[in-house]
Amino acid sequence: MKIINLGSKEEACHYVANELLKQIISNKKSVLGLATGGTMVRVYEQLVNLIRINEIDLSEITTFNLDEYIGIDYDHPESYYTYMHDVLFNHLPTWNEEKIHLPNGSAENLQEEIKRYEDLLDKEGPVDVQILGIGENGHIGFNEPGTSFDSLTSIVGLTQSTIEANSRYFETKEEVPEQAISMGIHSILKAKRIILLAYGPKKTDAIRKLLTGEITTDLPASALYNHPNVEVILDNNAYLSEQEEI
Repeated sequence: MKIINLGSKEEACHYVANELLKQIISNKKSVLGLATGGTMVRVYEQLVNLIRINEIDLSEITTFNLDEYIGIDYDHPESYYTYMHDVLFNHLPTWNEEKIHLPNGSAENLQEEIKRYEDLLDKEGPVDVQILGIGENGHIGFNEPGTSFDSLTSIVGLTQSTIEANSRYFETKEEVPEQAISMGIHSILKAKRIILLAYGPKKTDAIRKLLTGEITTDLPASALYNHPNVEVILDNNAYLSEQEEI
């Protein structure tokens, strides 16, 4: 695991956007693993700009998102389908909608949906670059503390801390879905390369625990130590100068 402090949020986001750009340029049929949330907004803004100025055709790029809420439709303003189209896909006309994949949280049969998504990930993958954020409790995707490292795409319950953190996107806390479909930890670790991005003081606790090097299901992000190609990209606020050597 490589730990890189780039000083500022802007530099950290630029690094991730630039690495996605380089992957797209190196292989026009790349498979990208994408994440949502406030952490990624600036990454996608910068990626849109970089793709525009390089005039890149994205029609053969495949994307997989980590997760989607259960119980809200794709067209709900707070669905991750809406988020991804608002911050990334709608800004670049050459995306191929048939190659954009998110779990369907409003599927009639959720068990069939989680199997469909995992099977599709295996068929179209492996993911070339998977980007991740980290929750304040150390979750990756919606894999909350206690999740098995062998988990595949599944229906997951959200902890109160995650519901509280996501409530800022909804009018009331009660509107935040209590379940989601999420790639499992094993599903995430299938990627060839993983980049975890964290910035700001709210992520310091989770990063402090991650940098101890202890691998435990109490901290889902620690599963990344079991992967051979992981970078953790930080700003000064999330970085700890007293970190133990990894």
